[in-house]
Amino acid sequence: MRQIAQRFVPNHTPCGQTRREFLWQVGGGFAGLALVDLMTRDGFFAKQALAAGAAPGAKDANYLLAPKLPHFPARAKRAVFLFMNGGPSQVDTFDPKPELKRFDGTSYTPAAGIQVGSNGRPIGHLMASPFEFRKYGQSGLEISSLYPHLSKYADDLCVIRSMHADTAAHASGCLQMNTGNVIIGKPALGSWLSYGLGSETESLPSFVVMTDPRGGPIGSASNWTAGYMPAAFQGTLFRSTGSPLLDLATPAGVGPRTQRESLDLLARLNREHLRERPAESELAARIYTYELAYQMQTAAAEVVNLDNEDAATRRMYGLDERITSDFGRKCLITRRLLERGVRFVQLYSGGGHIEDTWDGHTNCIANHKLHAGETDQPIAALIADLKRSGLWDDTLLIWGGEFGRTPTSEGLGKPGRDHDWYGFTMWLAGGGVKGGQAIGATDELGFRAVDDRCHVSDLHATILHLMGLDHKQLSYFYQGLDQRLTGVEGNRKVIEKALA
Repeated sequence: MRQIAQRFVPNHTPCGQTRREFLWQVGGGFAGLALVDLMTRDGFFAKQALAAGAAPGAKDANYLLAPKLPHFPARAKRAVFLFMNGGPSQVDTFDPKPELKRFDGTSYTPAAGIQVGSNGRPIGHLMASPFEFRKYGQSGLEISSLYPHLSKYADDLCVIRSMHADTAAHASGCLQMNTGNVIIGKPALGSWLSYGLGSETESLPSFVVMTDPRGGPIGSASNWTAGYMPAAFQGTLFRSTGSPLLDLATPAGVGPRTQRESLDLLARLNREHLRERPAESELAARIYTYELAYQMQTAAAEVVNLDNEDAATRRMYGLDERITSDFGRKCLITRRLLERGVRFVQLYSGGGHIEDTWDGHTNCIANHKLHAGETDQPIAALIADLKRSGLWDDTLLIWGGEFGRTPTSEGLGKPGRDHDWYGFTMWLAGGGVKGGQAIGATDELGFRAVDDRCHVSDLHATILHLMGLDHKQLSYFYQGLDQRLTGVEGNRKVIEKALA
């Protein structure tokens, strides 16, 4: 044994260091420059994987958002994420649990490995949903009475009842749902789609975000950031009323001709600078941003102007009803953005904190009546309008929040529900999706995903696949790794049952 142990005694050099320590310090110092030079010549630091390349007819292949070919043919060309900020309750919306009625009001002891009562909140009794579930459409998909309008499209919905996430906190939950990671600074889903597929418009952003007038999600712009990608891929925040973007107006005394000539001169100077520094992605993004801002002065103002919409359209979206007016406007603007070539639109329902979002800690029943009432008719109207306009077959809809809610109440006789990240529900619809079905299941009470479990990153892999992108091929080289929306581990899967 002594002889074996002696083999592992560090072999110190005369300077008092092991060989490994010496090589590590030399490699991290001046001698490392030679390695960097060799790796640069080999193209290591310029390496990145996009989609198949610029689409035929793209006028400028170097334009960051030039249209690109997908990895493989796909029906969906654009996507809309209807984000229910705060965490909607699966057992009150799309995941019926008859056993909750049987055990309503009884105490509950969590199973091993399940944490109930986040942030020190009390565990009450099991609480049945007061909302009636009925079967709709030819598929017989079960949906709660919270959605009288959306339920008419049951045969178009692919409900995933077995979602699970890695965090119980709103900030990190929103980040994971939007960027695939609980850590701040990663590119958002919309950024990955813009990066991989480019844009079909030069007068509007490829990625548009519209938040709730009561406030944005916790984490704010971190949820639509481009992260380590060029700024051209980040989401652009639109307002649904008034000027769509702040600081968009031309300064007083500056005429159209003067502004155009100034921008052209600035673009020429920047491009000359860029030719000598082709790796300066920030400069390329700035050139694009200046021109886009100029184009949006007209295009963005026009797309949010709903004055010319007829009375029937206004009624369909609920624009003149107090409860549906805001989300209705956002859904109608979404249709107009999609018509004009915007690649990805994200709409937030719920903003600020607690009851202003879907975070129904105090009274989940009243909370969900309010927020479902605000969104049900507008979402159904968007589906109907996409079908009418011919956009339905190549538009992907995504619905859900950062996690779900527990089947228990918060305290005795208190109708609030806590966070549940072990099992919750989302749905997909539209281009490439097999509708009229429910995938997976939570346990008999609705706490935990047990059948066909789907991680958030599995959902992201599926969304990319529906848009024609392989989540393992779509990567961006950063910090020595081929970074991916679904993580560098490569262990995530496409939800095959969701595909038409």
